Amino acid sequence: MHPVKIVDLFAGPGGLDVAAEKLDIATVGVEWDASACETRRAAGLATVEGDVRKYGPSDFPEADVLAGGPPCQTFTVAGGGAGRRALDDVLRFVKRMVAREDRHEIDQDLAKLEDERTGLVLEPLRWALEAIDNENNTPYRAIILEQVPAVLPVWEAYAAALYDEGYKVDCRILRTEEYGVPQTRKRAVLIARYGDEVVALPDPTHRPYRKGVPREAGDQALEPWRRMADVLDRQSPFRVISNYGTGGDPKARGRRASWEPSATVTGKISRNRVVALDGAELERFSHPEAGCLQTFPVDYPWSGRDVGQQIGNAVPPRLAMHILCAAFGRGRPSKELLQSLETWRSGEAAEPEAFDLTAEADVEYA
Repeated sequence: MHPVKIVDLFAGPGGLDVAAEKLDIATVGVEWDASACETRRAAGLATVEGDVRKYGPSDFPEADVLAGGPPCQTFTVAGGGAGRRALDDVLRFVKRMVAREDRHEIDQDLAKLEDERTGLVLEPLRWALEAIDNENNTPYRAIILEQVPAVLPVWEAYAAALYDEGYKVDCRILRTEEYGVPQTRKRAVLIARYGDEVVALPDPTHRPYRKGVPREAGDQALEPWRRMADVLDRQSPFRVISNYGTGGDPKARGRRASWEPSATVTGKISRNRVVALDGAELERFSHPEAGCLQTFPVDYPWSGRDVGQQIGNAVPPRLAMHILCAAFGRGRPSKELLQSLETWRSGEAAEPEAFDLTAEADVEYA
């Protein structure tokens, strides 16, 4: 299938949109963070700056694909854990929404959650059901969702609900380094396609990273995992020292060398020390370098404040390209398509599409 347009909820600085645009698929992103919207506009991505909860399918009638990566802070291990504590409540909300309970009553109960961001994980389901129930009965042809691993039970509940609504669905945890991202990062991913055609998440193209196991070892049908040195233009080997992770000796966490994949890129990447093999301090990662570890183009126009947070929150475009191709039945992306992610629109004037939506009078639009 070739979509007409993807509406991307919680679009961030554009990780999925970058991949989609390289696949010649139009996108529009809904994002409430002003700085992420600055980056999107600088990149020429169509953007609506506003709260996803104030919009719905009728605001984007051309979009036939729904995508989204709701905020992960309440579910991530590094966060406060409000989402994980409320997981049973969230699963009950899924059932209530599928049963078409009164939306006002559901919203009132969502407001009682410990952290309002937890309820945002339900927004893609609201959009999907509204598209099914609207007077024109125009379900999204495909749905693509990603989040931290702790959200997998929610995606599994989504999968059961969408199946009953006429979709074929697949969801599980994907490891980014198995798709050529020079970084170890796990994501819970769901793809669904409306109709009878079976859909499946993409098969790995690269070997999984195991500490102490040579990259040449393992399944020879797969490519070796990619190293930081493969995407960063630094003249000599280095080590990265961070405190990312849980368990064990904190002093031993987050040690990765340039001949290994990066540890998970988070919004705190600027705090990571970079040292030479003799221990000498080196310059910390620049924004373009951090973006490259996420597989953003090296010339991507990062803008606004909290750029590190923008980068850390984004879905890696290379992973997104594999997911999109699988969702649309296109098979594995070619090397040429994957290589196209290395640069953005150097020398081109960015002209984002304009939108005339009126849900909020004080919202700015691209």
